[in-house]
Amino acid sequence: MGSENGGERDALAPVIPLFGGPPPHQPVIEEAPEPAQGERAAPDWNSTWAGAPSRTRTVTESGDEGDDPSALREAAESSLLRKLRSRSLSIREARTVLTQSDLPADQVDDVIDAFVRLGYLDDAALAEQLMHAAVDRKGQGRQVIAQTLAKRGIPRDVADAAIDELPDDDADRALEFARTKARSLSSVDHDTALRRLMGQLARRGYPGSVAMNAAKLALSEAGSTRSGVRFR
Repeated sequence: MGSENGGERDALAPVIPLFGGPPPHQPVIEEAPEPAQGERAAPDWNSTWAGAPSRTRTVTESGDEGDDPSALREAAESSLLRKLRSRSLSIREARTVLTQSDLPADQVDDVIDAFVRLGYLDDAALAEQLMHAAVDRKGQGRQVIAQTLAKRGIPRDVADAAIDELPDDDADRALEFARTKARSLSSVDHDTALRRLMGQLARRGYPGSVAMNAAKLALSEAGSTRSGVRFR
């Protein structure tokens, strides 16, 4: 053998184990391919959508992003989850969020179905939540509650079913609200107080007759508590 090739042949010679055992496995190490000219690989990041795999984007020097369809869907899911952390959404509102993410229509339907199965989207539960907030905190009547549910994208049948659960006590709730406002109108004359109070009740969705009766009774009660002053 020539001395000039001795080192190379020694390096390529197989390793012969002692005691006649089989030669050990020699793993093959493959180097990762270099990015194509003009491109650089951006690092992986994990989606906030539970169980989503990490993904890699390729960003060219011109700034264009080569997102694959799965990355686009995961980004849309993450955007929807961020919205749901701040407040509940109806299915229609969630669909709008996904559409704004440029997600194809078939994938929008798939994401909506998945979120409904997981309980993240529930129109019936949202309708009940909005209805109780309108009644307990705002003292609103059926008409305004129905308008609120419609604006939030609750389907008509779901909204009707929720409102039907309300007790038929518009008159009582109107009077309760009117009583809280009547005392603050003591500085104006009776007709002005009546007009203002009826307007407040009407804006909360109470029918005209209900608003008038509640306003008159509340003002009468407020007047009877002040010495020398009584609304007629």
